[in-house]
Amino acid sequence: MTEINETYKEKTSFNKRLVFLFVTFGILGAVFYYQIFNLQISNYSEYEIAAKNNKNEEISVQPLRGIIFDRNGEILVNNIPTFDLITKPFFIDDPDDFLLRLSSFLEIDEEDKRVFLSQFEKAKALNKELTLKQSISDEDKAKFLVRSHMFENAYVGKRYLRNYLYPKIFSHSIGYVGKPNEDELDEIYELKSLNKKINFTYTNQLIIGKTGLEYTYEDILTGEFGNNLREVDARGRTLGEKISSAPIIGNNLYTSLDLKSHQAAHKALNNRKGAVVAIDIKDGSIVTLFSSPTFPTNQLANGILQKDFDELLLSEEKPFFNRALKGRYPPASAIKPAIAMYGIEEGLIDWNFSIFDEGFFTLPEDGRIYRDWKEGGHGNTNLFKAITQSSNTYFFDLAYRSDINQLNKHLLSLGFGDKACIDCFEEDKAFVPEPSWKMNKHNFGWFKGDTVNMGVGQGYLVSTPVQLAKYAYIMANKGKFSDLSLKKDLVKSEKSIEFNKFSNDDWFKLHESMINVIEGNTGTARRLREKKNYIVAAKTGTAELVSGDNREQYSETRLDDNLRDHALIIAFGPMPNPRYAVSVVVENGESGGSVAGPVAISVLNSLIQE
Repeated sequence: MTEINETYKEKTSFNKRLVFLFVTFGILGAVFYYQIFNLQISNYSEYEIAAKNNKNEEISVQPLRGIIFDRNGEILVNNIPTFDLITKPFFIDDPDDFLLRLSSFLEIDEEDKRVFLSQFEKAKALNKELTLKQSISDEDKAKFLVRSHMFENAYVGKRYLRNYLYPKIFSHSIGYVGKPNEDELDEIYELKSLNKKINFTYTNQLIIGKTGLEYTYEDILTGEFGNNLREVDARGRTLGEKISSAPIIGNNLYTSLDLKSHQAAHKALNNRKGAVVAIDIKDGSIVTLFSSPTFPTNQLANGILQKDFDELLLSEEKPFFNRALKGRYPPASAIKPAIAMYGIEEGLIDWNFSIFDEGFFTLPEDGRIYRDWKEGGHGNTNLFKAITQSSNTYFFDLAYRSDINQLNKHLLSLGFGDKACIDCFEEDKAFVPEPSWKMNKHNFGWFKGDTVNMGVGQGYLVSTPVQLAKYAYIMANKGKFSDLSLKKDLVKSEKSIEFNKFSNDDWFKLHESMINVIEGNTGTARRLREKKNYIVAAKTGTAELVSGDNREQYSETRLDDNLRDHALIIAFGPMPNPRYAVSVVVENGESGGSVAGPVAISVLNSLIQE
C-alpha cells in the first residue's frame, strides 16, 4: 500500500512538472512567433529599408583628367601616382592627441597640421576622409605601415597628382587646376549628380581647371564620375566595396602649342617682363603663347603654402598677369605698315610719294612739334624708306591727312580692338580710340594731334601681343586669315580683308620694305641679319611710356627703369613664302631691333629649323 502511494505521488509530481514545461515552452514559443511575425510581416518594409541603409551607401568615384599634348605629340601635362596619409575623422576622438602620436615618428609640417585641424570638425560631421600629409616618402610610408595597427583611423592611400612637365614654360597658356570654390562645388554636384561622399583620385581631391586651357577645355578633360557600392557596419566602418560603374577618364587634349618654341622664348626673354606670340600662317593656330615672368603650376595645382602664394600674388613682377593676352601696349612703329596700307587704299599716298623729313612735324593748327626719333631726320623719304628706316615724320604727315573714323575702321579690320583668339583664357580686347569715346571719357573733343599720334602707334591706341601677332599674320598672308586658336585641328573658316586700291603689287612692295628692315643696310633691325639663314620681314617699335617736350626731359625719364620705353617687333618668314608670324614685347626694353628682335629670331629659328 505504501509503495502504491509513493508511486502515485511521483506520478503526480511528474505530471505537474511536465505541465509546467509545456506551459513555459508554449509561452516562449508564442513570444518567439510573435516577434517573427512582427519582423517579417508586420514591419517588413520598414526593417528591410533600414537594414539596407545601414549596410550600403553609394560613393561617387572621381575620374582622372585627360592628358595634354603639344602639336608634335609631346606630353605637356599628365597624372602621376603618389601616396598620401589619409585620416578618418569620424573615428578620431581627440585630433590633437592623434597628431601628437603621429608626430612621434613622422615629420608633419605645421601648415599641414593647421589645415587638418581647421577642416577636422566638418569632415567628422560628414564622415569624410581627410588628407593629412601629401606625397609621403617611401621612408615615411614604411614607418607608418609598421605601426598601422595602432592607427585604425588612418591609412596610406594611392592618389594622383596633376603633373605639369614644363611648369615654368606653359603656366599662362595651359594654366593649372585647383579646388573649386563653394559656388563651383554646388554646380559640380548638381550638373554631375554626385553623391555627397566621393572616392577621391587626386591628392587635392576635387579639382577643376582654373586658368588657361585647363579651364577652357574643362568639359573635354574632366571625364565622367563612376559609382561604387560600399558596405558599412552600424558604426560606419567599411566592410567592403564593389564597383557599380567605373569612372571614365577624360579625353586627351591635343594643342597647337610647340614645346621647342616655348623653350626658345623662355631662354631668350631670360625672366624679363614681356611676351611672345607665334602663329602658324597655314591655319591660324597659335604655336607660341608665352608670358614672362611665369609661376609654378605644380605647386598651385597640388598644394602651395599660403605664404608662398601671397609672395607670388604681391610680387612687383606680377607673374600671374598674362602679358601675351592681357598686356596693353602702344603698338608704336609696328603700326606703320597698317597706316601705309590705309594711305594707299584711301589714295593719300603711293610708293613714290615723298616728303623731306627734317626730323619733326609741325601741327598746322597750333604749331605743336612732333619729333622724329632721329635727330635731323631722314631727308628725302618715300614710303619704302619710311618703313625701312621707321620715319616718324612721314607717318605724322600721313596720319594728319587721314580721316580718324575711316582709320579706326581700318585698324579694326586688322584685328585691333577685338579678341584675336577663340579659345584663349580671358583675353583683353585692348582698344582702338574714336572721337565719341574721348568726349565721353575725357569730356574733350578729338584733336588732329590725336590722329597724328596714332600714325606712329602712340597716344590712346593700345594693343596686346596676340593682336600684334595676328596683325603680322594677316600681312604675311596678304589679307587672308582665320581666327586664332590653341586646340589642334580646330575647323575654322577663312576670312579676308577686302581692298579696292591696295593690290598684289602693293603687298609685294610692303613685304619688300619690311624685309629691308633686317636685310637692308639702313634697316632698324639690321643687326639681326646674321642671326638666321633665311629671309625675314619685320617691323620694330619703341613704345613710349612717358613723352617729353625735348630730348633732355626724355633722357631724365630713362633714369627710372620702370618708365623706360617698351621694345616691340613683329616679324614673319621665311620669305617669300612665310610659314610663321611672331610678335615680341619686352617691357622697358627700349630698343625693338636690339632687344625684342633677337627674341623673335630665336623663336623663328626653333620653328623653321625643326
